[in-house]
Amino acid sequence: MSEFFQDPPRLGNQYDDDALLRAYLRWRLPANMHAEIEPELRRLGHRAVTDIFALGELAEASPPRHVPYDAWGRRVDRIETSDAWRELDCIAATEGIVATSYERAHGAHSRIDQFARLYLFAPSSALYSCPLAMTDGAARFLEVHGDESLQPVLAHLISRDPNEFWTSGQWMTERTGGSDVGSTSTIARCEEGDTYSLHGSKWFTSATTSQVAMTLARIEGAPAGSHGLSVFLIKLRDGDGMLRNIRIERLKDKLGTRALPTAELTLQGTPAQLVGGTGDGIRKIATLFNVTRVYNAVAAVAGMRRAVALASDYARRRRAFGKSLIEHPLHLETLAEMQLELRAAFLLAFRVVELLGKEECGDATESELRLLRFLIPVAKLYTAKQAIAVASETLEAFGGAGYVEDSGIPRLLRDAQVLSIWEGTTNILSLDALRAMERNDVLAEWTSDVRRRLGGVKAGTLSSCTEQTLSAVQRIEQYAARSVGAGSEFQQAGARGFTFAVARTEAATLFLEHASAQVDHVAATAAGRWCGRDLTPLLEADAKHRAGSVALENG
Repeated sequence: MSEFFQDPPRLGNQYDDDALLRAYLRWRLPANMHAEIEPELRRLGHRAVTDIFALGELAEASPPRHVPYDAWGRRVDRIETSDAWRELDCIAATEGIVATSYERAHGAHSRIDQFARLYLFAPSSALYSCPLAMTDGAARFLEVHGDESLQPVLAHLISRDPNEFWTSGQWMTERTGGSDVGSTSTIARCEEGDTYSLHGSKWFTSATTSQVAMTLARIEGAPAGSHGLSVFLIKLRDGDGMLRNIRIERLKDKLGTRALPTAELTLQGTPAQLVGGTGDGIRKIATLFNVTRVYNAVAAVAGMRRAVALASDYARRRRAFGKSLIEHPLHLETLAEMQLELRAAFLLAFRVVELLGKEECGDATESELRLLRFLIPVAKLYTAKQAIAVASETLEAFGGAGYVEDSGIPRLLRDAQVLSIWEGTTNILSLDALRAMERNDVLAEWTSDVRRRLGGVKAGTLSSCTEQTLSAVQRIEQYAARSVGAGSEFQQAGARGFTFAVARTEAATLFLEHASAQVDHVAATAAGRWCGRDLTPLLEADAKHRAGSVALENG
């Protein structure tokens, strides 16, 4: 009797194998810049499936450990991480995953370069992309709101030298608040000048082994609510490496992201520096959140890309019913749908990357700045939800092997699930998008922008797709007008369906722009397939069933 062993999926160079990434960069970057950075991306694409991948696997196999006391009973609160996790930190620095965006060697396009690096690095890094997101967000916050005294910290955060590179935590979540950051109960007591001591608890702090952290606290005597909060920088350790009046209560036992140290903390008079002046901390910290939410979107797309790559390769290796899976029409259709969702999410995420780069270099118009504020929550929530869906479909594409932990496939789903929770849940971000509309009437600017861009799409085979996308824009406008008249509760209840419609329609516009510019059969086929569906299915469904949801909840 002959024994059969299934050939597992294999990954090639993650730059060379990614036709979408390569086509996008050729489309959006100046030719000289593209020629300059492509060898670096190709090298990183190789590392993503060799040493970075191996380190990520080792880091997952050796999760962090909390050591509360030393051998003599002294409280030390040490978090021990693996050598692999620390090596990933060094690689992130030398590869310029954060630094590239602040060197700005290519102006506004530097953000595209930097996020392309993150896109290649993240899926193999055991979620080291999380501390990098918070580090980048902190760096941008200090660049905008920090003074000269904080320039040395900024220099550490954007360094390429592993010996100088620092990461930053982001300590916002408390037992009282969660997504309601305005309920923050941590108190800041002024000690001298801009130096304060912080007292309170932080329920969920990721990257707790970082050198610094950004947090919110309420200065004694400040009013309740979000306007009374201020932003503080904490340097976690003293010269001897001991935590500065910070007590680690426990490490979190999470569904996924297991290599990432996440702790529950108590601040017991922790020294901190006020940044950006007193009060209005929620508005100011948006500078940081904008960056971390874009990271979340790109990481979601990167996870989708890894899932699709594995499922596609496996479909060529696995035989069932007399032929490979890829030869079965229904399986091929499933893979095509996954690839289509990936393309939509990729184009949407990198749309906000482009706008972010323009904002940071002072190249964005006022209209583009408002569009960025509107599209960041839209892109973050949509890419996160679709990443979960694609990861789930990938497990199914592997059958039983996709449910077995040592295949590595289940981790795709476990790690994807956090993306819709970190940096704002789907509902919270849907309401953020509504608030952006209310403040600036940005919906009119977005619809005008979409119509202008569609006007530049070459006709021919894409004309029907353009008409379908314009029709979706009109339906969104009509729905928005009706919802305004129906009142705020109606608007809020339908916010999720509304933002999904905006996301799908923005993606349709990007599909068409890409296909028009590329004159590429694959891009045109993808555009036709995406635009051929209902881009706004949840709008009418939400309106129809709104009253029913109240009845069900009360039933």
